[in-house]
Amino acid sequence: MSDDVLSVIPADPHWQPDQAAAERAVAVVEGLVTETLNGIEDDLEVTWHERVAVVDCGQNLERIGCPECGAPIDTEWWRDLIEAAHDDGFATLAVDVPCCGAGTSLDALDYDWPCGFARFEIAIWNPGRDRFTDEELTVLAGALGHPVRQVWAHI
Repeated sequence: MSDDVLSVIPADPHWQPDQAAAERAVAVVEGLVTETLNGIEDDLEVTWHERVAVVDCGQNLERIGCPECGAPIDTEWWRDLIEAAHDDGFATLAVDVPCCGAGTSLDALDYDWPCGFARFEIAIWNPGRDRFTDEELTVLAGALGHPVRQVWAHI
């Protein structure tokens, strides 16, 4: 059986909200997805990661591109790098891309579908709806007190 997970994360991978801001954002998410879920408390997870964690799109990942030269980046190279970086708790997201050698950030790579890195995550399992609209993301960012991104994973 496969699952879809719609995650909302802060745009800054290192940023975490306080409890009150997280509760406001969760309330907004609940309002946006309650109609499509039965018993949202079983389908909504809020996580404060101790260290930066990867929030990837699972099987949705089609391609990774270099933000500097636009060349494709081998997904096996990326997966190996993610595994190694995970082992040290993503102490840094800095990376030299193999295509042109440019220094960039794992968070800045051009992911198709979007992936991210975060210390805070609101995840909705099998949300029964499409991604959040730009307007909904603006409301979520206002509730959280920080710009947000979304990641749609198929696992």
